[in-house]
Amino acid sequence: MPEKIYLDYNATTPVLPQAMEAVSRAMKEEWGNPSSGHGLGRKAAHALETARKQVAALIGAAPGEIIFTSGGTESNNMAIIGSAEALREKGRHLVTTRIEHPSVLNPFIHLLERGWEVDFAKPDSRGVVSVQAIERLFRPDTVFVSVMLANNETGALQPIKEIACACRKRGIRFHTDAAQAVGKMLVDVQDLGVDLLTVAGHKLYAPKGIGALFMRRGIRLQNILFGAGQESGLRPGTEPVPLACGLGAACSWLQDKTAGFSGQMKELREEFYSLLRQEWPDLLRFVPPERCLPNTLCVSFPGLSGPGILERTGRVLASTGAACHDRSVKVSHVLSAMEVNEEAAMGMIRLSLGYMTTREDIRLAASDILQAARSLKGERN
Repeated sequence: MPEKIYLDYNATTPVLPQAMEAVSRAMKEEWGNPSSGHGLGRKAAHALETARKQVAALIGAAPGEIIFTSGGTESNNMAIIGSAEALREKGRHLVTTRIEHPSVLNPFIHLLERGWEVDFAKPDSRGVVSVQAIERLFRPDTVFVSVMLANNETGALQPIKEIACACRKRGIRFHTDAAQAVGKMLVDVQDLGVDLLTVAGHKLYAPKGIGALFMRRGIRLQNILFGAGQESGLRPGTEPVPLACGLGAACSWLQDKTAGFSGQMKELREEFYSLLRQEWPDLLRFVPPERCLPNTLCVSFPGLSGPGILERTGRVLASTGAACHDRSVKVSHVLSAMEVNEEAAMGMIRLSLGYMTTREDIRLAASDILQAARSLKGERN
């Protein structure tokens, strides 16, 4: 029996052996500066461009549309602040949602403090922001919109294709933070119709400290970093070739496996839900399966403490939607935006699966969670 059952793949993923091997090889053989004109530099530059092609292939982009970054946070900041600055003469009204990751919300707040106007669309009770909710916020001076593809807490999928279409009709630039989605489901930038898209390496079995920004050909961003001309001049500094190779290797490995893994994880997720629900009829599910990431199960044991349940299991590693401090509960901004009541928020557990998750893992985890919930309920009664 496993000592620990890892069900927190939305927080981070283990690094694939193929990605580790690519990082190690680059450190040993491709450690030159890609900007150098000699043989070692050219070898590093070739490795970097191979990695760029691998990332591009996973999301249906052209290699020249991929900018390597340090991760999702930098990609989001680059897309949001860089777009706002580049478009400021056309308009200074921006739109996003209340359920975005802090690496999206905080750049918008930064711009709000510097004179831009920002509207934050509200989700429905499922955690989904409709295209109508976005369109209602459009103004003649709206120049940029950012909506995440999949929510990191609930797994709720947003109607990105429809929102991108609405933006395109009005000449509004559109960005999506796809950090939680890439590698868990098929993501194609051409099908989605987005102008900018964020990728985070550590969410798709690559090392931490590396990510990418898809920037459609013809899009212009204002620099937020200044230095030399690497990464089309947008991300100056000597490129982290080994990390980029690790990301490229992970993307290459996932390219023909994502669809299969997506189906497998969805099947396991539904079995997991059934195991919990059949013994706990009051179990609350926040997002319906057809609107959710295939690997994510966000549930609540109303009246109990989600952190308390996980603590009692001892070996189930997952996340919760509320933090308890001195008898008070701090509910996440996502659940607050969904208007989830405190009792349900306090009992929320996010169970996120990965390609390594087995049927035995979910059966053991379900048994442990139910036993812990019964124990905690018994003490409350």
